[in-house]
Amino acid sequence: MIRRSLLALAALLPVAAAITAGAQDGPQPRLPTEPLAIVTRDGTRHEFQVEMALRPEQQMIGLMFRPQVGPNEGMLFDWGQPRESAMWMRNTITSLDMVFITQSGQVLRIAERTVPLSLATISSGGPVRATLELAAGTAERLGIRVGDRVEQRIFGTGR
Repeated sequence: MIRRSLLALAALLPVAAAITAGAQDGPQPRLPTEPLAIVTRDGTRHEFQVEMALRPEQQMIGLMFRPQVGPNEGMLFDWGQPRESAMWMRNTITSLDMVFITQSGQVLRIAERTVPLSLATISSGGPVRATLELAAGTAERLGIRVGDRVEQRIFGTGR
């Protein structure tokens, strides 16, 4: 049994080495953008142009190495179906607000002003369809709170 475990581990070492060797050392090119709006409980509508991180390799890199995120920009990670989302700030050099959004487009949780370069896990705290990354302080500045509504095509509410 131990021999079999060691063989399995040895088989994984080239994979781990390949992943490490191909590690991203700079930002990925800007991804295609789409409109997204957040409607706060008082009815105020805040509009953004967000990069769409749809594929695993795009999601793995996200906003790493980006020096800033504009006030009306962000990145939307579409998980395809509801699931627990766990993010980190590895190689992310600017602080972000992370907005975790349910399948119906409702804000489930907000992690505000995340710590750049941190390896700490930032969890959605429940199943979400998507995670939205915005410039740090955006949620506070615009009064975005848990329960607010996100309008975007992946939630069936986009324009």
